[in-house]
Amino acid sequence: MRKRGLFFRKSMDLSVKIISVLASLLGVLFLLWILFVVFKMGFKTFNWDFFTQPTKPYGVPNGGIANAIIGTVIITSGAALMGVPLGLLGGIYLSEFARSTKLGNVIRFSANVMMGLPSIIVGLFVYIILVYTTKHFSGFAGSVALAIIMFPVILRTTEDMLAMVPNALRESALAIGTPRWKTTLDILFRAAKGGLITGVLLSIARVSGETAPLLFTALWSNSWPLSYFSEPTANLTVSITEYATNSPFESMQLRAWGAALLITAAVLILNITCRTIFREARR
Repeated sequence: MRKRGLFFRKSMDLSVKIISVLASLLGVLFLLWILFVVFKMGFKTFNWDFFTQPTKPYGVPNGGIANAIIGTVIITSGAALMGVPLGLLGGIYLSEFARSTKLGNVIRFSANVMMGLPSIIVGLFVYIILVYTTKHFSGFAGSVALAIIMFPVILRTTEDMLAMVPNALRESALAIGTPRWKTTLDILFRAAKGGLITGVLLSIARVSGETAPLLFTALWSNSWPLSYFSEPTANLTVSITEYATNSPFESMQLRAWGAALLITAAVLILNITCRTIFREARR
């Protein structure tokens, strides 16, 4: 193998650093550009009616997106109620009972595949098993689709966080006669609390901007979300799609920008919260 000269190696090192910095700056530039446009356009539509009135057809005065905000909160909360407990239990099983077993490896591999699965496939799957069989769209079907997307994220995060807890804590608790379930809940969960909360928040941020699964499940409605289990439910992401791409009217397109700003702000807050909690947990 031919030995490279010192000048060549230093030149290559400097070149890679410059390219890396420029690529990073380009990515940050596009991110700031997107945020600037979303905030600039979104603030134009903010008023009292925007936050208190439901979505209305074009021509009907005083339209807003209050029903879509409430519907998004209901659908996401339902998904969290289904996905978080199952993900935590699955992560406990992988970390504490199936660390080196064949079944554990199969579950890990399946979770990794699910994390990379296109969300529209999840939406189509839930459409077949819930919407098609019941003959109606519903917010509950949307929650099921989002819960499926959340589940592998929480499962893998829980396993990783529990694996970082020193074995000395487990051994000490078991040595004094503490049951295995109590050791996990009272000691391991406390030690990994910051990481577990971060995983849950990341999973919520992951699904908060999903549109494709809700198009197949919750659909969209101008009504208030009063029938979670039996009727289409208004939500922000599908409202953005309807107003931005299917409406030629400027007033409705501005509402889409306002809804986009709300989702962007929510995702930013969740991500900043996750980083803060994880930093404190590592410290």
